[in-house]
Amino acid sequence: MYTIESRVRYSECDETGKLSLVGVMNYLQDCSTFHSEDIGRGFKQLTSEGYAWVLATWQIQVDRLPQFGEKICVGTWSYQMKGLQASRSFVINDADGTNIVKADSTWYLMDIKESKAARVPESESIYITGEPRVDLPPTPRKIALEGNAVDGPAILVSQQHLDTNKHVNNAQYVLMAVDTLVALGYSHKLRRIVVQYRSQARLGDTITPQVYTDETGFSVVLKDAESSTVFATVRLEG
Repeated sequence: MYTIESRVRYSECDETGKLSLVGVMNYLQDCSTFHSEDIGRGFKQLTSEGYAWVLATWQIQVDRLPQFGEKICVGTWSYQMKGLQASRSFVINDADGTNIVKADSTWYLMDIKESKAARVPESESIYITGEPRVDLPPTPRKIALEGNAVDGPAILVSQQHLDTNKHVNNAQYVLMAVDTLVALGYSHKLRRIVVQYRSQARLGDTITPQVYTDETGFSVVLKDAESSTVFATVRLEG
């Protein structure tokens, strides 16, 4: 397992003084990117080879959000690389070593020139550590949409939403989903998040959120306002 240690900063907290949901996701992403850098497979190296890792799914279980000033340890490891897909797990532990956040994810290696998924080369097997998948339920292949959709306020993609790949950062889609629930007046207490990424939103795109509600939570579909192409579907459960 690759780990980084940190302390929850004020700038990472929400209005309750706890690490925000986006802060959680940023820690997970930062841990995986530092892992890549430290083994010589960072995004600059991959770009020079014509590749980029693209996130396909997230499953994140939040048992407790750490408080401002609390010391945490973030860990990640890859447990499977097969065909076109790689799988990576994460944990956030408190100072006592207790898991307070668990996450699992799947990724595709994109051929930048061809703009399509590529078979994972042998060079990427350096990530495999022999540790098993984190203890979480299987991530659903498709997020079910039940009932009628309620439209949320349109979102214009701006510079602040983008990452080094020049498309909307993975965590930003979740923030958009949460902001949509707030804008529509839905109360929510999040414990489990599942995200399925479908397409890449870019600078200047307008995203239309659609919210589906059921007994256990909300599913937010983030679509292109013009073409109805789905960028991501975010499942939020309490």
